[in-house]
Amino acid sequence: MGDGFNASQPIYQQLVARLCRQIVRGELKPGEKLPSVREMAVQAGVNPNTVQRVYSEMERMGIVEARRGQGSFVTENTEELERLRVQLKVECIGEFVKDMKEMGFSSAEIIEGIEKYLKQEK
Repeated sequence: MGDGFNASQPIYQQLVARLCRQIVRGELKPGEKLPSVREMAVQAGVNPNTVQRVYSEMERMGIVEARRGQGSFVTENTEELERLRVQLKVECIGEFVKDMKEMGFSSAEIIEGIEKYLKQEK
């Protein structure tokens, strides 16, 4: 996973975001077992308590299920996974639009730019 963490946001929140993106991209599948707390701590270069907080937060969000004696697993609840997918989309679009508006672009210019970009991408 690497340890390229941003100093402006708590590490556990960055790890939650990374794992959520991996789930949405399909790198972590529904029902798949997550690495143990110790394994994830070594991979991410963080304290195991941080990883435990990550898993607890994701469980609270309904994205991860803790199974006693077995570990933590990505939920198989497709409604929760779709909710996560939509939430990440809204957050990404929100950040993009905020950045573009800060640079002085109007809504019409942003939409035009996106449409041009998507046409070129085909």
